[in-house]
Amino acid sequence: MLNQRRNALRLIAAGALSTGAAGLLAACSKKEKVSEFKGVDITGAEYARDFNLPDQNGQMRSLKDFAGKVVVVFFGYTQCPDVCPTSMVELAEVKRALGSDSNRMQGIFITVDPERDTPEVLRAYMANFDPGFLALRGSPEQLAAVAKDFKVYYKKVDGQTPTSYTMDHSAGSYVYDPQGHLRVYNRYGSGTQALLHDVQVLLKEPAPAAS
Repeated sequence: MLNQRRNALRLIAAGALSTGAAGLLAACSKKEKVSEFKGVDITGAEYARDFNLPDQNGQMRSLKDFAGKVVVVFFGYTQCPDVCPTSMVELAEVKRALGSDSNRMQGIFITVDPERDTPEVLRAYMANFDPGFLALRGSPEQLAAVAKDFKVYYKKVDGQTPTSYTMDHSAGSYVYDPQGHLRVYNRYGSGTQALLHDVQVLLKEPAPAAS
């Protein structure tokens, strides 16, 4: 009788172990795929699909103009004391680090201060970072529409004089793959290496098969 009880306990224990192992395997199989990106993976996002604004030279620009390139979009303003120049310097460093692939990345700066950021000011500002970078400037109404689509916050903060105001704004970069799809949001402060890594990942992705 004692031996029968022992055998029964062994069978129950074996069954529990088997069930546990099966549950563990099922849990592993359901585990979400870890993103390759250092930034926030927003593949498939339903916002920030495009922009249609004039650049510092008066030419209308949209994502289709940069087919085959990784596009990095940043919202800011030229009189920003730290966040904007830091972000643009990092973007220029990323482009240089790409070496022979540098012509496959496009930097886009969208001003949230069209009142002071005239085309002349924007041309001079871009020249500080990379001659190939483009600055886009829309009317207040166009800016409001684009910012809403990109979920970007910006607000004028009055200074001591009418022209000494500052702009509070969202700080981060939107990264598009060579097919023009939004893929990554790179938070301010993530650093050059994180952005470089994500750009390189996107450049290595195979192009979709032609339909």
